[in-house]
Order: sequence, then structure tokens, then C-alpha cells
Amino acid sequence: MTITLDIRPEVQAELARQAAAQGRAIEAVATALLEEAVQRPAAPAKPQEARRTGQELIDACAEVRGLLTDDEIDRMFSRNPSPARPLDLS
Repeated sequence: MTITLDIRPEVQAELARQAAAQGRAIEAVATALLEEAVQRPAAPAKPQEARRTGQELIDACAEVRGLLTDDEIDRMFSRNPSPARPLDLS
């Protein structure tokens, strides 16, 4: 099969450089790159990545679950329940 591609000059220059370094024709290097790209597994879709990241967070939390009691957590993360200041509306 013959395919005609319009590529930027810098891409052509890089292909030529790689071909020369390998002692091959530029067409052979381009063909090898295309064949390699087709055989790679497709990148996962964005929603799957988000779910995977969420699962990683769940797994990380599972590792520390139970290391502190509820009282210890309350002492570490306590706050003033009423941080409001008096307000004069007159």
C-alpha cells in the first residue's frame, strides 16, 4: 500500500537523521514507526483514568485505615466549632 503524507520539515529532518543513523531508507524508518504505533495498546479513555485514580486513592486510604482511633483523629483535626465574630449591624 502506498500512502502520501504531508509532514513538517523538522519531522522529515528527524526521520532522515534516524534513517541515516540506522543505515536505512527514510521510507523504511517511517514504515517501521507506523507499524510500531499500530501495535501499541490504545491509551485508556479519560473516564477510566479518573476511575483508576479514584481507586488508587481508596487503596491508599485502606493502608492506613484503623491506625488511629476516632478520638486521636478528633484531637488531631479539632477546630473551634464557632469561629464567628460578633457583628454590629447598627
